[in-house]
Amino acid sequence: MLRIFLVVAALALTACSPAEPPKSFKNTDITGADYGKGFSLTDHTGAPRTLTDFKGKVVTLFFGFTQCPDVCPTNLLTMTEVMRLLGPNAARTQVLFMTVDPERDTQELLSQYVPAFDTRFLGLFGDMATTEAVAKDFKVFYRKSGDTEGPNYTIDHSAGTYVFDTQGRLRLYVKHGTSAQDIAEDIQALFSET
Repeated sequence: MLRIFLVVAALALTACSPAEPPKSFKNTDITGADYGKGFSLTDHTGAPRTLTDFKGKVVTLFFGFTQCPDVCPTNLLTMTEVMRLLGPNAARTQVLFMTVDPERDTQELLSQYVPAFDTRFLGLFGDMATTEAVAKDFKVFYRKSGDTEGPNYTIDHSAGTYVFDTQGRLRLYVKHGTSAQDIAEDIQALFSET
């Protein structure tokens, strides 16, 4: 009797177990996050952009500014390497750089800066109110520092990257300094879900 019970219990547990173990990402899995639902901005070519424009692609979104001396160019250089590592899947990946400095980062400046890292990358901008609203929705911190009364200020800001899957769902948070290899592997894992 005990043997029959154990067999039945084992079968019940097997039936309740998922067919595949849940994915394990190298970066922070934020699947189901109740923030960062989208944006309505302008890209560096002057085209209006929303997250739905990129459906079918994995999208990465970083908040920064063009006069950033270290974190922002480092992030864009890392994403350049990620695109190389993705091989054919780079065509299905969209890297976005949203400025948190709309006072200085004009469309013209973004159109020179962002594609200098990779011509497929897009710079995004909005007016002050839009920038504030999008940053708040993504829980991004930014603030002027240094010469805040003049044009030579700097901006302290969050330094992580958000990653959306091909369905436009927020899935990952990538900490600054993460290797291109780890980012590329997680993006490939997102593609394997489709």
